[in-house]
Amino acid sequence: MQFLGAINIYFPLLASTTKTADSSMVLAAVLLSLVVIYLASKVGGELSNRVGLPPVLGELLGGVIVGISVLHLLVFPEGGTDSSNSLVMTFLQTTAGLTPEATPAVFEAQSEVVSVLAELGVIILLFEIGLESNLKDLISVGIQASIVAVVGVVVPFTAGTVGLMTLFGVGAVPAIFAGAALTATSIGITSKVLSELGRLNSKEGQIILGAAVIDDVLGIIVLAVVASLAKDGVVDVSKVIYLIISASGFLIGAIVLGNVFNKTFVAIADQLKTRGELVIPAFVFAFVMAYFASIIQLEAILGAFAAGLVLEETDKRKELQRQVVPIADILVPIFFVTVGAKTDLGVLNPAIPSNREGLIMATFLIAVAIIGKVITGFSVFGQPQINRLAIGVGMIPRGEVGLVFAGVGAASGVLSKSLGAAIIMMVILTTFLAPPLLRFVFPDSDNEVTDSEKLILDGVTGTPLLVEQPQSIVAGANDAGNREDRPEGDNSSKT
Repeated sequence: MQFLGAINIYFPLLASTTKTADSSMVLAAVLLSLVVIYLASKVGGELSNRVGLPPVLGELLGGVIVGISVLHLLVFPEGGTDSSNSLVMTFLQTTAGLTPEATPAVFEAQSEVVSVLAELGVIILLFEIGLESNLKDLISVGIQASIVAVVGVVVPFTAGTVGLMTLFGVGAVPAIFAGAALTATSIGITSKVLSELGRLNSKEGQIILGAAVIDDVLGIIVLAVVASLAKDGVVDVSKVIYLIISASGFLIGAIVLGNVFNKTFVAIADQLKTRGELVIPAFVFAFVMAYFASIIQLEAILGAFAAGLVLEETDKRKELQRQVVPIADILVPIFFVTVGAKTDLGVLNPAIPSNREGLIMATFLIAVAIIGKVITGFSVFGQPQINRLAIGVGMIPRGEVGLVFAGVGAASGVLSKSLGAAIIMMVILTTFLAPPLLRFVFPDSDNEVTDSEKLILDGVTGTPLLVEQPQSIVAGANDAGNREDRPEGDNSSKT
């Protein structure tokens, strides 16, 4: 997913459509789209939570319902649809006087605005995840995470490429492209589920998170290699070396920056007295880091994640976490619902003859995608009590990263329609299977203290404390503190 690329598309589009698209109609279309997104997100998340599944799964399913697969309320031109397929456009024509001639331009502009908001949402999500993570913990599992990431790239890539060539007679270049699509891991989806399960800062969660970051970097390098191969028939070695050096330098530089910048950030925040004195400088820093990641051809989300890790080391992190949460609540659902809305389940219809070959290849790719990641957990060594199955399952979802591979492959013309459909189906299934599977492999998650529940107020000083004890101990600590504040003989409880 390339945020900078979306921005580059977005602004020329606005320049070309402002003459033909009524800006008020574009705004109306975006507002209606946001209404659809928030309703789908909330209803889906609540229903998913009520049946014991992570809310993010409900948001994805809500997106599928309102998207191209079912209701056509939220559709996008990159899925091969046009304005005639959008019920939002039909509604505007009926109620707001939008003319058929102006509809295509409004549809294009509205789609780009929503897509950019979705990209912004995932940047905020990774910034929030970085704030919730601990840099020292990530470094402590660095070797384990690196091994998991490398195994998670090599095994599915090799199995997928060789299997497609030998079992299905697929050519070398498209087989390599499909194998590359199997290597990615969606850090956005996995980290969100781990956070909801209260497992983000567990040993398993830190290994998964670290491996997903490394996986993303390796995935970018692999994508650059196969894209070069598809375009020219040869691999641009200099570009591969550049990506390796820039990715390594960026992440190491972010870690070093954390030891230098955090005190400066606190000093700046202390000098500001107007509203947003903490969260605005934090977002400025996050967006600058995301920008630098983009211009060196990395993912913008890696820059945002690194910014969160840097600020996690500051004394202001707890207050910053609290201020970021409501902003994330507004923007992050746009990302997950949009991912679901862009998912076309029509490729799963076996009644269409052209889908049948794709279904067979998809079955193979899905098996490789799941098994190839699950076995990565068993590459962890020296940790006898760790949940290896959970680590492997946490690496399964391909999400938006896998869709990038499919999109680049389709744009290059190297993928046949059946193989392209097979890759999309693999992305769909792994994205939707991961959240419930993570809940299954973490059966005691309901007894854990979630990240939002770790911050309690000390009964004596009123300062925030980071608590790792079970709920019963936390409750006891609160009661003990409260008893000191109550007059003798007062048995009422404080909330």
